[in-house]
Order: sequence, then C-alpha cells, then structure tokens
Amino acid sequence: MIPPARHVSSHLQVQVRSTADLVFSVAVSGDHPGLSEGLVFRLDGEEIEAEEQLDSSRSRLHRLRETPPGTLTVDYEADVPQPAPAAQLQGIDEILYTRPSRYCDSDRLANLGATHFAGLTGYELMSAVTQWVRTKVSYQPGSSRVVDGALETYLSRVGVCRDSAHLVIAFLRGLNMPARLVSVYAPGLVPMDFHAVVEAWHDGAWHLLDATGLAPRDSMVRICTGRDAADTAFMTTLAGSTRLRRIKVDARVDGELPYDDKFSFRTLS
Repeated sequence: MIPPARHVSSHLQVQVRSTADLVFSVAVSGDHPGLSEGLVFRLDGEEIEAEEQLDSSRSRLHRLRETPPGTLTVDYEADVPQPAPAAQLQGIDEILYTRPSRYCDSDRLANLGATHFAGLTGYELMSAVTQWVRTKVSYQPGSSRVVDGALETYLSRVGVCRDSAHLVIAFLRGLNMPARLVSVYAPGLVPMDFHAVVEAWHDGAWHLLDATGLAPRDSMVRICTGRDAADTAFMTTLAGSTRLRRIKVDARVDGELPYDDKFSFRTLS
C-alpha cells in the first residue's frame, strides 16, 4: 500500500547546564524523495549551526559541539509526500543485528525464546513473537527506567514502546533472525511521541513489526535505525550536563489514517 502524504514535527527544549556535546536524531531518514523540511537550533534565542552526519542506514544525526550553558530549542518539521524505497540489507547487517546489544540482551533470553517459540521460523516466528509481546507486556508510560533492557521487560511485563521493541528484537536475535530498532514518527499514535518499532530480516526484506499496535504501520516515517535505543535516541548527551525541559511531537497524514490489521507483514516506507 502506498502511504498518504505525511506531515511531521517535533519541538525540544533543553537546559544546557554545563558546556555540552549533543547529538539529535529528529530528522527523517535521507531516503525520502521530494522531502520538504526545516530544522532550526537556537541557544537563548540565537540560531546556531549543527553538523549533520549520515550513517550507513541513511539515518541523519545532528551534532552540536561545545554548546555553552543556556536554553536550547530544537524545532523540526517536514512534509513527506512520497514513500521511501524499501530498505536493503547491508553487508554487515546479518552479523550486527543478530548479536546481543546494550538493550537487546538476546544471549540472556535465547533459552527462554527457544522454549516459548519452539520449532517456529520465518513468518511464523515473527508473528508469534510480536503477538506474545503484545499480549504479555502491558503498555504503561513511566513504568520502566532508561537503563532497563529486554530481560527487565520480560520479568516486569510492563513498559513503553521501546521496551516492547527491545524484547521482540532480543527474542528474534536469540533465534538467529536479524532484527533492529527503528525510531519513527507515527501518525495516529496516542499519546503522541517519538515511537519505537522493529524491523526483522526474512525472505529478502526488512519486515516492520510493532508489538504495541498503537499506530498504523503504513503511516510511519523512519527517523533512525540501529541496534537498540542506544543508537536511535532522539537526544544524546556525549559530554557535559543537560536536562530535557519540554518535548512535543506531531505526526499526521492527508485524509484518513490507513487501516492496519496488525497481523499481515509490512515494510517501512
């Protein structure tokens, strides 16, 4: 299905307490044709320039080096009139996205995954893992800590979108299926925020999985792709001291939101 035109925006207000080295991931990926966008950084009302860096998955990171103390605002908006081409498998992906990572501790969950999903492979495995996490993990804002990984989510059975995504990824990797986390703008998401979903590689394509089922997958717009939330966070403080004071995200489509049956397989466009 060809998604409708999408319109996304985000606003961050950050208190920089001491000189900081900051990285932001709020701009949509560099794959969308016909993209119209604007990204502005201001420190105490004065516009400042950021350094853009593009990684191997076409994620766009914006870095502010040696940002002095003050109030930093980040304003992004984009009109996305056309879908992006399907993501391809890079040479290292099958290795990188099958290994354990910081928040997707698949080595600690491999035996549990083999028990829960014994004998399943391919599409059946992706479907069973997604459905298991959707039914066993309750979506509860504020229920998890930023240091919690997939094992903590498995034990607590509560979390937010990134926690469910980490658990899906860990189960799939533990059963030798490459899987990765994608941050997206998600029209239809309630409550509106940046959203975390999963891509799993099978049968020549990256398949989009969302255990929360909170937004239609055909409306989503890729921001950043990585091993887990450590790679895809909307803001990272590499050095210095900061405090996030405000965040506002908006995402909508022209016309009605596309229908998502939550069971068929999709690719992110």
